[in-house]
Amino acid sequence: MDQKPTRTRIIDAARDLMRTAGLARTTTKQIARAAGCSEAALYKHFASKEELFVTVLGERLPGLGRLLGALAVDPGERTVEENLTEIARHAALFYEESFPIAASLYAEPRLKARHEQVMREIGAGPHLPIEGLDAYLRAERDHGRLRDDADTRAAASLLLGACAHRAFAYDAAPELRPPVDAFAAGLARTLMGGLSRPAPPASRRSPTTASP
Repeated sequence: MDQKPTRTRIIDAARDLMRTAGLARTTTKQIARAAGCSEAALYKHFASKEELFVTVLGERLPGLGRLLGALAVDPGERTVEENLTEIARHAALFYEESFPIAASLYAEPRLKARHEQVMREIGAGPHLPIEGLDAYLRAERDHGRLRDDADTRAAASLLLGACAHRAFAYDAAPELRPPVDAFAAGLARTLMGGLSRPAPPASRRSPTTASP
């Protein structure tokens, strides 16, 4: 008998079922059965399958949202490129794990519409990482570590879009997926080309005048 708390068992069961069957085909009844509890017990902890889905994303997948929130408040002592590399690494792994869960919704338009409505009602959605990364980059710009005209929204969309595409493009051939560390470092390095402050011009030194 699993001695974990009921809430923990429910989240673990939801993660495993959503990974294998997809979000659209996973029901709360199946989750409750796999967790060893009643469906009524599940609803004592979670108001809906969507709320449970958001909890799985936040507590069982790479912590992209927590990282972005922390960096927006305090960018820390690392360089912007180092922070972007860490963000890209988390994002790549997050989308790699979450893409198979959510992909099944696109085959069920009615379920997808209901899911999106509930996600809006609980203040969640796939746009939040872009909002979080944009907030972090604006904080870096305010600290003077990015160029004054840096388009932080575009940069956030480019980085996260590339990470999501890595998950989508190689879903059918994961053995060909670019290694996450090299992918993240290259993405951050390339993005910094459009975000970094221009280097100050080298000062011209006057020719040395010989003493009389």
